[in-house]
Amino acid sequence: MGSSKLHQNDANCVWVDGPIIVGAGPSGLATSACLTQQGVPSLILEKSDCLASLWQLRTYDRLKLHLPKQFCELPLLGFPHNFPKYPNKHQFISYLESYAGHFSIQPRFNQAVQNADYDHILGFWRVKTQDSEYISRWLIVATGEHAEPVIPDIPGINKFNGSVVHTSSYKSGSEFKNQRVLVIGCGNSGMEVSLDLCRYNAIPHMVVRNTVHVLPREMFGFSTFGIAMALIKWFPLWLVDKFLLLVANFILGNTDQVGLRRPKAGPIELKNVTGKTPVLDVGALSQIKSGEIKVMEGVKEITGNGAKFMDGQEKEIDSIILATGYKSNVPTWLKVITMSCCILFSF
Repeated sequence: MGSSKLHQNDANCVWVDGPIIVGAGPSGLATSACLTQQGVPSLILEKSDCLASLWQLRTYDRLKLHLPKQFCELPLLGFPHNFPKYPNKHQFISYLESYAGHFSIQPRFNQAVQNADYDHILGFWRVKTQDSEYISRWLIVATGEHAEPVIPDIPGINKFNGSVVHTSSYKSGSEFKNQRVLVIGCGNSGMEVSLDLCRYNAIPHMVVRNTVHVLPREMFGFSTFGIAMALIKWFPLWLVDKFLLLVANFILGNTDQVGLRRPKAGPIELKNVTGKTPVLDVGALSQIKSGEIKVMEGVKEITGNGAKFMDGQEKEIDSIILATGYKSNVPTWLKVITMSCCILFSF
């Protein structure tokens, strides 16, 4: 694993011969494999007790990759040939486990990094977990952008009598059968959770607080993402955006008419500038058009048994699901970043 005890009399201090990699998700595994291929040892520190904890512990049952598998495979080892075009959650996890086994990657689990500081005098990183200190010349951050759930501060939510869960805890619509559910957020998770709720006769009310780009997952039988990536090699970004929106309007219709207003910036431009990913529709839009998924404006206040909305409407609600995304936790533990420090970010 590329590590050894720094001092025999200090069992909690570990010297790492190669880089320390924080995070055993896809990025951390890929980085470790590429280093191994070049003969460089490394050590992965993972806060949970498993690989790809976000996928294993915080995703809903019906989740599939939104992009075709060729865009999601890790370097040096592709997906099995018998996997479908869009692998499901369990197939993706099994691929990651096989990947780790193939490259003999053995992360140290249950090692939550509490502090990572660069010692300028010695020229080493000191990475502290709850029970050990790891020392190396290099630090690679591979925790991704989805380390911690974002929980918004919504007026009155503490008064609500029903259940409130973040999508990180949502597994299946079977838990909300026949309920009136307020889904706050209209990204890929909000859309897909709302669709899943419909399949269990729940009545989802999806809150759309901001503008959003909804694109078909495929255009003319090809991945929308794949088409965009191919076109961007030959044409300016604004022209590719214009093409995507033209085809999206042809396939999906004018989403403004169902309460999903598009941003002024195109989908690729918006992703580049803000990091906001367009929604790839997997069936939710048709449920919105049929009225099965009800689009609501921003929430003004949560009451004991429902919600008041910015447009004056008030609805009785049984449960609330926060599809409000995630955030990085790196700023809480990475203490120093300077030009003289050898640190890489892998997302």
